[in-house]
Amino acid sequence: MGSNKRYCIGIDTGGTYTDAVIVELESGAVITTAKSPTTHYDIQRGIQSVVEKVLAASKINPTDIVRTSVSTTLATNALVENKGADVALFVIGFNQRLEVPAVAARFVPGGHTIKGEEVEPLGIQFIVDGVNELKNDVEAWAVCSSMAFMNPVHELVAAKAVKLVSDAPVFCSHEASSRAGMKERASTACLNAQLLPVMRKFLSGISNALTACGITGEVLVVRGDATAMQMQEALTHAASTIASGPAATALFGAKTTNTTDALILDVGGTTTDITLIKDGKPVVDTGGMSIGKWETHVEAVEMFTVGIGGDSLVQLTQGKPMQVGPDRVTPVCMAKDIPAPEEWIGQGKLSRCIAMVPNLAHDLVTGSTILTCLAEHGAMTPQAILMQLGIAEITFEQELTKLLHKQYVIEVGFTPTDALHVLKKLDIGDYAAAFSAAQTLAAIEGCTAEEFALRVLTQAERVIEETVLRHLSKREIGGNLASYLTNREENPLLQITVSLNVPMIGIGAAAPYLLTNVAKRLNTAITFPDHFAVGNALGSVFMAERNC
Repeated sequence: MGSNKRYCIGIDTGGTYTDAVIVELESGAVITTAKSPTTHYDIQRGIQSVVEKVLAASKINPTDIVRTSVSTTLATNALVENKGADVALFVIGFNQRLEVPAVAARFVPGGHTIKGEEVEPLGIQFIVDGVNELKNDVEAWAVCSSMAFMNPVHELVAAKAVKLVSDAPVFCSHEASSRAGMKERASTACLNAQLLPVMRKFLSGISNALTACGITGEVLVVRGDATAMQMQEALTHAASTIASGPAATALFGAKTTNTTDALILDVGGTTTDITLIKDGKPVVDTGGMSIGKWETHVEAVEMFTVGIGGDSLVQLTQGKPMQVGPDRVTPVCMAKDIPAPEEWIGQGKLSRCIAMVPNLAHDLVTGSTILTCLAEHGAMTPQAILMQLGIAEITFEQELTKLLHKQYVIEVGFTPTDALHVLKKLDIGDYAAAFSAAQTLAAIEGCTAEEFALRVLTQAERVIEETVLRHLSKREIGGNLASYLTNREENPLLQITVSLNVPMIGIGAAAPYLLTNVAKRLNTAITFPDHFAVGNALGSVFMAERNC
């Protein structure tokens, strides 16, 4: 029997963990929260696990869940880690070179005038020939036609032509942009196409997990501009979810702080996402967000992302400073079925251990030299695989990139999460494995395991601080003083004190460990509101409240 109360589940899927929270709608009370590892090789499993946890803990009947609100950083992570789909772009009626996020681009005759009148007939044969030439090398298609925002018919016909020859998804620029700007529209179309497979997989996992748990209410997805969209719309506007996680971050910060202006920092596993609230609301860039070097027409919260998180890979290279991020790996303390870290971890190509995900189909394994090697010998470092296979390094890296992109393998390495275990600030994984790895790497650096762990955290903090300074200095004074300001304490002749004029709000389980010192160096206060560890999941619920 259902109760008279109505509930909402908020879900946030990040690169490392999937968080869930149940909120009673009338009172806004948080009933329970939970975390489960994000299972990239089977996205439904991690989502279903965390939903089952909150249902069991709350003892709420699934029929009383009337709404599910979802945010995710998977789209952002896919772009940061270069794991989006390989895209080919058809440019119609614009015979000039465009630098866009695509692996290939083909010009096609056609296009329209500013009045929507056809310039010349669409070159269908150019499209068919292009698809036949590229279909074995790409996973998605983008189409951008001159003045398609005035008349999209050439894009629509082109998309149909592509679908007759290829099963890969197609995205047209007019679906996401109604403004002039060929380069921006083409980039927007390409990014949407890159993320279509990512979002299809994610939303299918959400739908299947909710169905398996008996939840049938509406499902809303957080857009990058902090508004809601139906789940089906997210499939056709995948780029709108690029800032989904940061939007939820900003919503949580705006709802849980007493200040009107603040800097919100969400420390995830893969990235740290930074957003602003002003006058109690998320700051939205209506001109179109920049994603790396690409200018787009995607409206989103003003954000900046850095590839530093709890699971950022720590790499030592002889003669070079320690590097933390932007690559994400499974922390040593969280890994299973790999050799003891002291048997493999080291500098360069020994910084990672590669393992095959469980239960891969036999034909997938035999179709890859790397997978075949891993199936026969177990988890190995890149150096060991190269020695075993005797192949060129560039060939190995190309195949490994594809396997990581398809999530057939995982990489294990030392991370800030491991450093926190070594320092006994976290206790969610295998302390002995983390300490062993730190001890081995510390011997290379000539220090103790604890000192090495502190160096890792200090480097991660410095990268986050530099990102804050770079963005704010550019935003406020139009220059980039970040590099100098970050190293200001090392200048023997000049002392500069930097202070933020707004407080910071930390989100994410690792936030207190990585942000407290950043706030001190920037001479500002930082708070960690109730439920900060699952702040984005709760932020997605706040989004639903605003839109209902």
